[in-house]
Amino acid sequence: MERLLQRVPPAYVDGVVAVEVSPKTVPHPARAEVYTLGECIPLEWSGSGADLHSRVVLYHGSFAALARLGDFDWREEAWETLSHELRHHLEWRANQAALEAFDWAAEQNFARHESQPFDPAFYQSGEKLTNGVYKVDDDVFIENDRGVGSGEWLELAWHGRSYRVRVPGGLRAPAFLRLEGLVEPPPGDAVLVLPARPSLFAVWRRRPVAQATVMVERRDA
Repeated sequence: MERLLQRVPPAYVDGVVAVEVSPKTVPHPARAEVYTLGECIPLEWSGSGADLHSRVVLYHGSFAALARLGDFDWREEAWETLSHELRHHLEWRANQAALEAFDWAAEQNFARHESQPFDPAFYQSGEKLTNGVYKVDDDVFIENDRGVGSGEWLELAWHGRSYRVRVPGGLRAPAFLRLEGLVEPPPGDAVLVLPARPSLFAVWRRRPVAQATVMVERRDA
């Protein structure tokens, strides 16, 4: 890693407090042969964000997963990933609104983990991975865009595989269902989000968010 960093112009690493290698494997939510190789994580800033400090992480588990699929140049991929994430660092510094949204989403997700009240749409301020799928910290949120009643089955896709899950009886939207049993889960939670349908009632009185853990079933086993 030190050799790679020596190739980087100093301006690109200004404010980057650490470049780390993590053992995590980070699968793409939709595509079976795609993995996230790295990430730039904003840490702290003030004012316009020009003084942003970031941490860059390369995911060794993702590199290893791709290497198992065929020809893979570790050194070249590491350089491309590092360069890509350092560009993200510069982009973050120029986008105060995005930094504020990122920070707010992280705070709301922390509240979710602590079973405290949180905004049920917070995940949409995180990183959009693909249509209807968002990432906040290590957690991935899969949005269900169809109305569903309690006790019904829902189908979903994750990393190229098909699953189904039963909505717990008595559950009402908005609800966050933490998924267990995925073959290649994300490093954090995989959460199926059941949004509440828009209504005039919801404007005046927000319903508490329900949370539950459910086991998925493979559809393509």
